[in-house]
Amino acid sequence: MAPQDKNTPPPLPEPLRVAVADSHTHLDMQEGTVDAALAKAASVGVTTVVQVGCDIKGSQWAADTAAAHDSVHATVALHPNEAPRIVLGDPDGWSRQGAREAGGDAALDTALAEIDRLAALPQVRGVGETGLDYFRTGPDGMAAQERSFRAHIEIAKRHGKALVIHDREAHEDVLRILREEGAPDRTVFHCYSGDAAMAEVCAAAGYFMSFAGNVTFKNAQPLRDALAVAPTELVLVETDAPFLTPAPYRGRANAPYLIPVTLRAMAEVKGVTEDALAAAVAANTARAFDY
Repeated sequence: MAPQDKNTPPPLPEPLRVAVADSHTHLDMQEGTVDAALAKAASVGVTTVVQVGCDIKGSQWAADTAAAHDSVHATVALHPNEAPRIVLGDPDGWSRQGAREAGGDAALDTALAEIDRLAALPQVRGVGETGLDYFRTGPDGMAAQERSFRAHIEIAKRHGKALVIHDREAHEDVLRILREEGAPDRTVFHCYSGDAAMAEVCAAAGYFMSFAGNVTFKNAQPLRDALAVAPTELVLVETDAPFLTPAPYRGRANAPYLIPVTLRAMAEVKGVTEDALAAAVAANTARAFDY
């Protein structure tokens, strides 16, 4: 692929005949306007999106955007990598907030109180993405991550909202904490990254598993094996846009309108028709996020 292609948006896929939802997207990190992104998605049958918050500013934005658009539902949270930055500081300014001083546990409590406030709003359908990320956060940040994750579980349960989980290289601890705290009635593993054995554990617990564009990657056979055993009534589809663009467009910017590419690949893995999977995924997403 020529380098200039990296900046060319992938073409519009063939529209789905059965409308579906993108269960996890970051419109605030994508090029162009929200209206344009939603119109482009709707033109190929992606008529609903769940806009996910990762920090205070992004969670407020998600709530505001969902309030302004009927086709958008919001989730609010401190991303697992955000919690250690609040507590320990972020001298490199890696996140969108820029460089930050260490705020300690008091700063985390203040941030969690703000997530709690936003979680009460009617257009906010979930608390997430929260969880554990051992890829980007070292041992020094694990305590802050875990404290934040446990607090988000409590907030989701108290407000009767879905819990949206970010689990990166932390499967066992995420499952353990869910058992210890008691998972909310509706729990979604966003960008499911476990294997088939973990999919069976999640299925037994009734957790939703949301698959992203990486299910199409050549090296992702374990993900396809997990999808194959995941019960169809617990499967969701997402972009995690602008990240994880499905093959053959890997490396270019992802957006909700590319959901059909991933859904078609998933239908092949499941051995079902595109329409059957789309109908199931649409119903599952509405059930997961209670809309």
